Amino acid sequence: MAIAAANGSKVRTIGLVTMILGLVFIIAGIATWGAVSSKLAAEKITVSGDAYLMAGAPVVDPISAFVQADMISHHALEATGGKTYAELDKEDPLRATAMNGSFLRASLFTSVIAFGVALFAVGVGVVSILVGWGLRISGTATVQAAAATKSETVSA
Repeated sequence: MAIAAANGSKVRTIGLVTMILGLVFIIAGIATWGAVSSKLAAEKITVSGDAYLMAGAPVVDPISAFVQADMISHHALEATGGKTYAELDKEDPLRATAMNGSFLRASLFTSVIAFGVALFAVGVGVVSILVGWGLRISGTATVQAAAATKSETVSA
């Protein structure tokens, strides 16, 4: 019975640690989202006026970053006659346009990925809190069952 109570107490402690880690993940995810959003906002990028979505909006979130990256690709391909950097001759002056478009697009996609990782961290944090809460409930039930069994044994 003492072993069951001790194990229940350990399970409660593990649950508490899991919940604290979940909170850390949530805070880290929110901080990352905010940092990426503010850094994008500081660049003062706006979604191209001819974009199919969010035209003229500031690039401050994953959707606007994705749309602008897609528009950069569209404009670069339009400028190069549909050819990518690798398809252009090394002496073609449009190669620099294709290269710049590719670099800008990759940079915006990096921010889209960072937003995704931030959201994933928040999700893992929420799940960790729920698992920790479940462990604490389970540990409490184990401790209470051990106490009830002990009191029944003493009464008999």
